[in-house]
Amino acid sequence: MVRFFGRYEHSVDPKGRVILPAKFRAHFDHGGYLTQFRGGCLALWTPEEFNVQSAEMEEAQKLGPAERNLARVFASGTQEVEVDKQGRIAIVAPLRSFATLHDAVLVNGALNRIELWNPERWEEKVAATEAALIEDD
Repeated sequence: MVRFFGRYEHSVDPKGRVILPAKFRAHFDHGGYLTQFRGGCLALWTPEEFNVQSAEMEEAQKLGPAERNLARVFASGTQEVEVDKQGRIAIVAPLRSFATLHDAVLVNGALNRIELWNPERWEEKVAATEAALIEDD
């Protein structure tokens, strides 16, 4: 089972490409799957982990209309990606728009996936949690 850790600052080039950190690239030799994800970020999954996530979505959509809609959004908001020779992945415009990725991007390890965040949105999401870590017990 692959696990991803760390935070890296990169940028989105004019063609919508983002460099993956070198230590992440080997896990995507056979491509990967980029999806819309909670919090307004993008999640990059290895093919193996994407199969796990897809199976969970297939089961969940049997529970009701809200779950079916979530599965629809998951499927329609998924892009198959390949890492090019320079270590970049190309992100289609609708996914860049969803995650508000224009110039800067944070590429974060998130255990079973990699997340791509707009830096301002990331700060909004994690500020309280990071502040709590600083608190003295």
